[in-house]
Amino acid sequence: MEVNEQQNVIDAIGLWRRYGSEGERGFDAVRGINLTVAQGELFALLGTNGAGKTSTVELLEGLAPATKGTIRLFGNLDPVRDRARVRPRTGVMLQQGGFPNDLTVAETIRMWASCTTAPRPDAEAAAMVGLTGRRDVAVKNLSGGERRRLDLALATLGRPELLFLDEPTTGMDPEGRHDTWRIIEELRAEGTTIVLTTHHLEEAERLADRLAIMHAGQIAVTGTVAAIVAAHPSTLGFRLPPGLTPDDLPDSAVLQAEVTAATDRVELLTDKLQHTATEVLNWARDRHLELEELHASSASLEEAFLRIARKETKEPV
Repeated sequence: MEVNEQQNVIDAIGLWRRYGSEGERGFDAVRGINLTVAQGELFALLGTNGAGKTSTVELLEGLAPATKGTIRLFGNLDPVRDRARVRPRTGVMLQQGGFPNDLTVAETIRMWASCTTAPRPDAEAAAMVGLTGRRDVAVKNLSGGERRRLDLALATLGRPELLFLDEPTTGMDPEGRHDTWRIIEELRAEGTTIVLTTHHLEEAERLADRLAIMHAGQIAVTGTVAAIVAAHPSTLGFRLPPGLTPDDLPDSAVLQAEVTAATDRVELLTDKLQHTATEVLNWARDRHLELEELHASSASLEEAFLRIARKETKEPV
């Protein structure tokens, strides 16, 4: 069955994954999540360590069956039951590849190509990830970043419709990371649907059409980067001069913001950063006060991620 333009490539409903037996000895790594990924979309899955990202992706890849819930790929295919039909249409880049160390880059690509339906030519695969000059180098002599590039070459060897990328730029220097981002963007432009897990928030912010943030096996929030960031306040921070407390701040600023204070350090969380900053600075000017360590920052994906993680930690699911 072909995927039409309106159809999701991934539909996951009520997904659970349990390790161990029922009861206290078992552990639910994934706890009833719903997830959709549209055709041609790059969807990023973020979360704290142990949030359930890898467990979720393994279910979507068909590497393990769900304890409860359903997954459908390409409209009506189960990734476990219909693996023979799903596998030729998907590519998987795991966190770590298990390459034979004594094979060269070219030999590794050719070996993988022999197991792949209609693979790219090995020279094209190496060139796509910038390994043309390293084709005759043994895998054991590659840097960590070069191994990740080889992982990417093998994951895309069969020109997959659906590509899973698990921490694709781990171990890369900044140049290698930006080169890999460019490759991923080109794959998306060609119509590949991509599911990305990453600890690099800058990576998700640059690449993702939509993302979800997981914590404790559940999805805390999902949406576009802009929508998630917009739901969180900006910050105005400074150190109060001696003898003053947050009660001395102007009412007009405090009404616009949530005030937190640690000793004499104040942070105002506000949805109206310009107005709040203007009120505070005018107040300080009129009183001839010097506000030390003054900084103002708009909401960012990092701020949203940290606040969600802290909130979820304090409020168990």
